[in-house]
Amino acid sequence: MTNSGTPLTRTGAPATAHQGAVVGSVLTLPLFEQLCGVLGGHPYVKVVVDRQQGVWHILDSAVHSFHVNYIATEIQALTLEELDAELDGFNHSVYQDPERRFLLGVLSLHFGGPEEQSQPFLVLETTEADTMGATLLTEFYSFVREQLDSALALLVKPANHGQANALTSVPETVLPRTQGHELFAAAPFVPLTLGSAVGRLRAFASTEEYLAARPGLTWYDIVAMPVVPDDIPRLAGLLNGSPTTPLSHTNMLAAGWGIPNAIVRGVLDRIAAEDLDGAWIRYEVLADTAVVERAEQPSDLSEPTWHTQRIRLDAPQVADVPIVPLSELRSHDRRSYGTKAANLGELHHVLRHGSARLTGYYSVPRPPRPDLLGHLAGRLQTPEHADLAEAAGAFLARRVSAPEGIAVPFAVQQRFLDSSPAVQQSIGKLKMALELDAMDAVDTACVQLQHLVRTLPVPEDLVRALDTHLVKHLAGTSRFAVRSSSNAEDLPGFSAAGIYESHTKVTDLPGLLDAIRHVWASLLSPRSVRLRHQAGISLDDTYMGVIIQRYEASPLGGVMVTCNPTNRADFRNVYLNCAHGSTSDVVDGTTLPLQYLYNTVEGGGRTISLGAASEDLDPHTQDHLGELALAGRLLQSHFATDYTFAVPLDIEWLLAPGGRLHILQLRPYSA
Repeated sequence: MTNSGTPLTRTGAPATAHQGAVVGSVLTLPLFEQLCGVLGGHPYVKVVVDRQQGVWHILDSAVHSFHVNYIATEIQALTLEELDAELDGFNHSVYQDPERRFLLGVLSLHFGGPEEQSQPFLVLETTEADTMGATLLTEFYSFVREQLDSALALLVKPANHGQANALTSVPETVLPRTQGHELFAAAPFVPLTLGSAVGRLRAFASTEEYLAARPGLTWYDIVAMPVVPDDIPRLAGLLNGSPTTPLSHTNMLAAGWGIPNAIVRGVLDRIAAEDLDGAWIRYEVLADTAVVERAEQPSDLSEPTWHTQRIRLDAPQVADVPIVPLSELRSHDRRSYGTKAANLGELHHVLRHGSARLTGYYSVPRPPRPDLLGHLAGRLQTPEHADLAEAAGAFLARRVSAPEGIAVPFAVQQRFLDSSPAVQQSIGKLKMALELDAMDAVDTACVQLQHLVRTLPVPEDLVRALDTHLVKHLAGTSRFAVRSSSNAEDLPGFSAAGIYESHTKVTDLPGLLDAIRHVWASLLSPRSVRLRHQAGISLDDTYMGVIIQRYEASPLGGVMVTCNPTNRADFRNVYLNCAHGSTSDVVDGTTLPLQYLYNTVEGGGRTISLGAASEDLDPHTQDHLGELALAGRLLQSHFATDYTFAVPLDIEWLLAPGGRLHILQLRPYSA
């Protein structure tokens, strides 16, 4: 099946009728509005340019969801069954073939300039998997420009890094363009978590206003702020007025709770104009819009159903469990050391021995495709008949490193707490306050208990055991990272993102002991105890392990989830955030990170946001992040507990000089 074309010339053919499309017509704004759909707050239409016929087709978005279906059925008279039988070959002919007959794209409508002088303009882009280079992009732009109402400005947006790099040699006077991150920064709407709620709207223009009101916030409140901060209690919904990232602790908690959450530019001005602060509203986040409208206050404000839920934890093992190197752990050790520590041990095992499970995600049928193994072979640059699991294991071993470190089990924490009658008495008071649901007393007991844990001396035999392991397994380390590894996190319905402590500036044994006690104490903070209590997780069932790692310095680090968190039906892309500096800056809201989507099927990536950075990463570094995305997808397959391999991973990482990827943590993405 070939669709080769010739350089395009306009034939002047009159508009003709096709099912659900306008063909050969000049596109005016009224015609655009007649045919458009809405995605991410922007109206858009799909377009197909037929180079062979010298004509374009403007698709009705309500009728045609996919370019290729339209081309096959309306232009080439194929059935959908015939298209499905040759889908990957057909896609290659329209997305990768340099002699392609058809040029496929999307025109989206935007507005520029101050609001009172805002002018409409159109943006042309291809699909993300399209390999169209500078010559075809210029031809595409030139043809579309001729078909538009002259009053409408037109810009090209590179759809991926390959296109962006190809266009660096083309002057903007020849090909006017914008970048995806520029449009994202000005986007009127970005969905973060789909959902709906009825609640009381609380709007805060500053962090100071929020902090003053925070003690009075309750479960039925919907908070609107420029960016909702990291220490939110459990709420009914979130509204951000400025760009943020889906991978911040705040937004990951919201996703785990299943509450509506979105970026809605100008929302605080609208709230003020309509006097909605303090009013009851219905708030719904859909894929293409957010609804904020007045609602009646419910007559019944009893506790929500989630307050009565009870999350069951695996029975922990705390008897006679030793301190061990991380590399000795396997996944089943989570019952003694916590999920994070056990997963790092499992990562060590995979990097040493490989895994037959690494191809699992690509083995799942994606109708009409029986699997994606051919695409995986392409990503690994391996013949399709080769042993792909072996090739995947070799790829990981070349590109990925697991941190050296030791794991301190639940048993050590339990023994430490049992060593102090004062601590045990304080735990008893906390349990009583929780049973009575007396949350003010809970907060007081937590603060007292945390102080006791942070100041209680560590028994000497435990100090000697820690020192022995540090000398044996981490000799030569000048700086340590001390991280939490609890059994009460990364659970269905309870992510615990950001509620436990980590410390990365530890240089000696006294500092290490302090950091360990602070990690243990974070299990007893007022916020963590409240959130677990709301989720029905008993204090008696919760334990804290500790990971001690060699600190890895790196100029670039971040977080990746092996899915598209704003579109979970997207099976191709993973979402990756990074910043120059600490990975904690990415997730705790200290800085707005660079944000990327990487396609792990056809390949390629695109920049979503520059965040606080002044420029994008260089192409070489972007390629390394693409390798990280593929590594994450392979590891998702290994760590899956089901055979749809659908549960994504949340991975913290660093990029070392030379391009090697250090994985610091990996855990289920419970959102």
